[in-house]
Amino acid sequence: MLSSQAYDIAIVGGGMVGLATAIGLAQANLNVVVIDAGHTDAVVGEPRLRVSAINKASQRLLENLGAWTYLDTSRATPYQKMAVWDKDGFGKIAFDANSISETSLGAIIENDAISFALAKRVGEFDNITHIENQRLERIAFGEREAWLTLANGENVSAALVIAADGANSWVREQCKIPLTFWDYGHHAIVATIRTEMPHLATARQVFLQDGPLAFLPLYDDNLCSIVWSVPPERANELLAMDKVQFERNLTAAFDGRLGICQLESERQAFPLRMRYARHFARHRLVLAGDAAHTIHPLAGQGVNLGFLDAASIIEVISELQQAGKDIGDYAQLRALERWRKADAMEMIAAMEGFKRLFEGTNPLKKAIRDLGLNLVDNVAGLKTVFIQQAMGNKSALPKLCR
Repeated sequence: MLSSQAYDIAIVGGGMVGLATAIGLAQANLNVVVIDAGHTDAVVGEPRLRVSAINKASQRLLENLGAWTYLDTSRATPYQKMAVWDKDGFGKIAFDANSISETSLGAIIENDAISFALAKRVGEFDNITHIENQRLERIAFGEREAWLTLANGENVSAALVIAADGANSWVREQCKIPLTFWDYGHHAIVATIRTEMPHLATARQVFLQDGPLAFLPLYDDNLCSIVWSVPPERANELLAMDKVQFERNLTAAFDGRLGICQLESERQAFPLRMRYARHFARHRLVLAGDAAHTIHPLAGQGVNLGFLDAASIIEVISELQQAGKDIGDYAQLRALERWRKADAMEMIAAMEGFKRLFEGTNPLKKAIRDLGLNLVDNVAGLKTVFIQQAMGNKSALPKLCR
């Protein structure tokens, strides 16, 4: 049996949220180990299928962590405008960064490119140990510390474990933390599309009868990443179509807004489920990112909510450490748990409300949503509020996101 290495914090999961949290805690002079089941490589060649709409609050976090400078800017696409419309109605809304004297509303970036930038920054810290390609085999919690055993037999201990190991979190399952969840009844089809007309740095989303379709601008003027949310049977039909059939269906669904659409990648589909852990914290444990919550990709807010978790955890744990308090004591973590639960539930409720309002063909519902979209589009003060929300600028942001 190998001897145990002691740390202040053990982070399980080396994705975007886990690595961001590690950097912020290391900046606060805590000794951190990241246990990563995979490995992060530089992103080259064709666009990766999984991308995120990084809002301004998340960008500020990445800047304050020193990771933004490592981002390959040739693969990041700042977007200046957003356009949303109801396909079978008259409702529409358009946002423009210039209207609030901003250069952009956010940026579309491949998830792997963000992870690689964070991993490069992690490598600069002597007080972060990044263990890659290793899974956890056992975890146990005591009064004063937690013990973790890796698949290679190595043992580590920590005053606090942060589970950032994704929607199907192994740590959450081992700790028997129950989930509240429901199936959205949708699968999301993702693919890279070449459009006939340039995207003009505009993120677009159309609400169809059976779900939303988003075109997110990529670094090539005529490349977009799509997220098409449809019922499972429709997803199977779209995946079974040959390339030409799929392109025709996609072009028609998008009202031909960018001309003829051409498929540039494989098509992938994954089921959409809302998950909400009953507990975001326990003695010596905090859940972060998708391990704590997953939401509908309707507005691309999932990773931004995860980055808010990271920034909040960094802020609270740093303050506890500076005050000489036990960073893993549940009594000290309860305020953090309430903060994160409130933000997550607010986002889940908003996404569910949008989804229900924009699905189906009920004439009254269509009239309400179309009037609502046009009202927001035509009332300057109201529109500014929505733009600020889309950028992640709201009250009570963690310090690193301001």
